[in-house]
Amino acid sequence: MSTIDYSDFTSVQKSEQFQSLRTTHRKFVFPMTIVFLIWYLGFVLVAAFAPEFMAIQVLGNINLGIVLGLAQFVTTFIITGAYVAYANRKIDPIATDLREKMEGAGAVEIIVEASDDADYATTGKSSGE
Repeated sequence: MSTIDYSDFTSVQKSEQFQSLRTTHRKFVFPMTIVFLIWYLGFVLVAAFAPEFMAIQVLGNINLGIVLGLAQFVTTFIITGAYVAYANRKIDPIATDLREKMEGAGAVEIIVEASDDADYATTGKSSGE
């Protein structure tokens, strides 16, 4: 077992704990992304190639296309909530432990200052001035 220099970002990235963090993150993100993309593309394809199916009346003037379109938004909120719960339970404890070890070893965040051109939005200048 090798000792990890927690003040060196490169050695931390190579550590077993960091790799575990990446794997834990990817176990949720990649499958959920694939599921949502299939759901979204399925909706688009059905809307494009089966408009008569999407035109089925559900309730009054509300058709299946409207219901499935709104379900896209609902799905997004459900996925977001599921990710937050997963991150709180699985990802954050590993990330917090890793961050605390790095901070304890003297690793510091590098703050990059914005250039003078970045304040054009607040000064009323256009970006070309």
